[in-house]
Amino acid sequence: MRVNESVALPRRAIHLARLAMGCSQLGGLYRSSSDIDARGAVDVAGELGVRYFDTAPFYGYTLSERRLGAALRSRPRNAYVISTQVGRRMVPDATVQHGDDSWAEPLPFRPHYDYSYDGILRSHEDSLQRLGLASVDNLLVHDIGRLTHGDRHEIYWDQLTRGGGFRALRELRAEGQVGAIGLGINEWEVVHAAMQECDLACTLLAGRCTLLEQASLSPLLDECVTHGNAIVLGGPFNSGILAGSSKFNYQDAPADIVAKVMAISAVCREYDVPLPGAALQFPMAHPAVVPCLPGGRDVAQLRQNAAWFEAPILPELCATLKARGLLDERAPVPEAP
Repeated sequence: MRVNESVALPRRAIHLARLAMGCSQLGGLYRSSSDIDARGAVDVAGELGVRYFDTAPFYGYTLSERRLGAALRSRPRNAYVISTQVGRRMVPDATVQHGDDSWAEPLPFRPHYDYSYDGILRSHEDSLQRLGLASVDNLLVHDIGRLTHGDRHEIYWDQLTRGGGFRALRELRAEGQVGAIGLGINEWEVVHAAMQECDLACTLLAGRCTLLEQASLSPLLDECVTHGNAIVLGGPFNSGILAGSSKFNYQDAPADIVAKVMAISAVCREYDVPLPGAALQFPMAHPAVVPCLPGGRDVAQLRQNAAWFEAPILPELCATLKARGLLDERAPVPEAP
C-alpha cells in the first residue's frame, strides 16, 4: 500500500490520502515539541504525499491548531484536507500548568465541554481563527460518550441532540462552511447511537479497530459500510503500545495488554514484519476504513510511519494471528502484495 494512494469519502467529494497525519503530538502529547519540529513534520508529510491533517482545540489547549495553521499557510488551500473538532470551548485560564491532561506545554486556555447549538458554532469559529482558514473540510464532534463523561453523558448527549448540536453541524454543512460532519471519538458504541440521530459522513474512531482490538467490527463497521459513514482510523498504535511505548488508551498499559502485544509481536517476528507496520496496515483491509491516522511529532517519526505503512505484509501473518486467537476471525485482512 502506498502512502499517497488517494480514496474518496463515499458520499462527499473529498479525497483523502490513505496515510494521514494526526496532530495531537503537535500539541505536545506526553512530551514537548518545538515549533520547528512541528513545521518540519507537516512539510515532510506533504513531501511524502500525506495531505489529510486532523487537529482539535483540545490538543495542547489550542497549540496544535495554531501550529498546523501556521505550517499550512503558504500552501494552496486545495493542496490539503483538514479536519478539526468541536465540543470543547477553550477559555483563557492563567492557572494552566505543564502536564495538564498529558500536554507537556499547554497554552493558557482551559477546556469546557459544550455540545450545544451555540457551543458548536462558537467552537467552529474559534478554530477557523486559530487555523487562519475560512473553512475546514471535516468537522467532528470530539469525545462524546459514556466512558468519557460518566454520569454526565446524558447531559452532553442532550445538548448534542435536543440542544441543537447536531443541527448546528447540519447547518454548517448545508451552508458549505464544512464539507463533511462526523465524530472524533474513542468509543465505538456512541458512533452507532449518533448514526440514528444524524447523517454522518466521516468519523474518526481512535483505537477501536486495531491489530490489538476489533470489538467494533460488528455491528458498527458493518453499518458504516452500508450507510456511507467513512471511518478515519485514529490511534492505530493504541496510544503507542503497538509501536514500542508502554502506553495504552493514554495510560500505562495493564499486564494483560502487554502480554497480548508480546504474543502479536512474536508472530510478526516469525514473518519478519515490523509490528508497527502490521498495526498501520491491518485496519486498512476493512472497507469502512478510508485513511489511517497515526500521530506525527517530527520529521523522523513521519518518515518512519511512511516506511512502516509501505512494508510488505503477508496474509499468512494474519492467518497465524487468527489461528492463535490473537485476531478476530471476522476481521478482513490485507491482500498479498
